[in-house]
Amino acid sequence: MTKVKTFSDYEQQLYILTSEKQIIIQNTDFAKDILERIGYFPLIGGYKHLFRIPFTKTYKSGTTFEEIVALYEFDADLRELFFKYLLQIERHLRSLMSYYFSEKYGESQTAYLDVNNFNYCKKNRKAIIRLIATLQRATTTTDYAYINHYRDTYGNIPLWVLVNVLTFGNLSKMYQVFPQTLQSKICKSVKTVNPKQMGQFLSCLTKFRNVCAHGERLFTYKTIDAIADLPIHQKMHIPMDAEQYIYGKKDLFAAVIAFRYLLPGKDFCRFKRSLNKLITGLTKSVIHISEADLLKQMGFPPNWKEITRYRIP
Repeated sequence: MTKVKTFSDYEQQLYILTSEKQIIIQNTDFAKDILERIGYFPLIGGYKHLFRIPFTKTYKSGTTFEEIVALYEFDADLRELFFKYLLQIERHLRSLMSYYFSEKYGESQTAYLDVNNFNYCKKNRKAIIRLIATLQRATTTTDYAYINHYRDTYGNIPLWVLVNVLTFGNLSKMYQVFPQTLQSKICKSVKTVNPKQMGQFLSCLTKFRNVCAHGERLFTYKTIDAIADLPIHQKMHIPMDAEQYIYGKKDLFAAVIAFRYLLPGKDFCRFKRSLNKLITGLTKSVIHISEADLLKQMGFPPNWKEITRYRIP
């Protein structure tokens, strides 16, 4: 019979940490406050792995509770940093998609509710029908004052208004079924990727945005979808396993690569400086995690900072 996890109060949780797991707690009041605010499972269950001896359940000698908290806080800061730039990319995408669609098909909401204004081929039909259902629901929402205003005043909600209530996932799916001419215009505005690469970036970044928005563990997250093999992989001499790059395909470094292509150069440099500061700050504040171990868990090659050395087309 499967063993059932039983409830433990805060005092019992502290006892488990110190007596059973041999984790050092330097300040009991601080530890109890953290357990109350975060919870035992999200903290210990989510961030213990780098502190354990590989292939065992034994913690590295001298591991402190405060180190685990530092890793948790690092991941929270990491989510905040990535989310900031994901939102920037999202805003840019909203602007480009609504502009080029409206330029071609007009401002009437009937335009984006018409299947014929998308790439209505056999493989896209179900996706387009689901997308239009999503867009239709968005036109009837009463949660946003500006949507209500356009509906009540003009009896019409242009796409440049409606896109503001769509999720990153909605935008990604809309891009995937855009006519190829519009995909090409969007990519020409970005100037760094082709339509297929853009679609892969958006699919990947949607997953990372959801992780950031929902407060899930980011630094070890990997997507199901992979981004394309890109010139930057080769220029950085990222090693391969058979014919697959080891880093920068489904891991967090893949999101960094997407940022390198989709963010303006100055913004990416600011992002990189902030990211480097977070990584350096954590490895200086904890004893039991090396920078090499952290980078490996994040899916970063050792030379990740060289990403700005190479020109993006």
